[in-house]
Amino acid sequence: MPQALYILTGASRGMGLAMAQRLLQTGHSLLCISRHANAELAEAAQKAGVPLAQWTHDLADGQGASERLRDWLQAQKASDFSSATLINNAGVIPRIAPLSQSDPAELAWALRVGLEAPMQLSAAFLGATETWTVPRKVLNISSGLGRRAMASQAGYCAAKAGMDHFTRCLALEEELKPNGAKVCSLAPGVIDTDMQVQLRGAKGEDFPDQANFRQLKETGMLSSPEDAAAKVLAYLGRPDFGAHPVADVRDPA
Repeated sequence: MPQALYILTGASRGMGLAMAQRLLQTGHSLLCISRHANAELAEAAQKAGVPLAQWTHDLADGQGASERLRDWLQAQKASDFSSATLINNAGVIPRIAPLSQSDPAELAWALRVGLEAPMQLSAAFLGATETWTVPRKVLNISSGLGRRAMASQAGYCAAKAGMDHFTRCLALEEELKPNGAKVCSLAPGVIDTDMQVQLRGAKGEDFPDQANFRQLKETGMLSSPEDAAAKVLAYLGRPDFGAHPVADVRDPA
């Protein structure tokens, strides 16, 4: 029986882990790419009888990850799968500070993980599966900060803005193909993850919006990783997925 293939980055914690757990369903096959494997996820997959592979790879080396993914996909039989989906979820926030005080190496790291790697993995995924006749999707996990500038967040904002725009380009390209993939760069809402802890813990003099992020936590405005994962995967399953290359999980159907 052909299975629905899901390839997910950043699956070892936070919303990525919550998505991976939800994708452990009969009829699915899951490949996770993260800096660390998650033992609980492996145990859950074994209990559910769902094929799971966990590749440990730092996505600061997006070229290496994409080459490995391309080679792996080319070795698969397309007939083994009923669909194929890439979810680019991994992202990092460099040290919160004005650009003038930022470390060039940290900026490069944030852009490699948050922008270069999703582009490279998307290229590998789409190129290796281009002759497959099954439905294909690319879901890029973006952020409202890719659409709204924020002081002391230039690296993260730039990575997410770049993700939005390369997704627009990709949508135009795939529309021209007979079996082009559906693609979307999706803002998942404000989620209570380690990134939020980092933002709330920043120095007020370095991060003018720190108080706003603290208020989001104090007033219960943050989604849990589990709730956010449910909403993102529900959006992925919508019939109109890809109709808008840049979207927000809160957009009406």
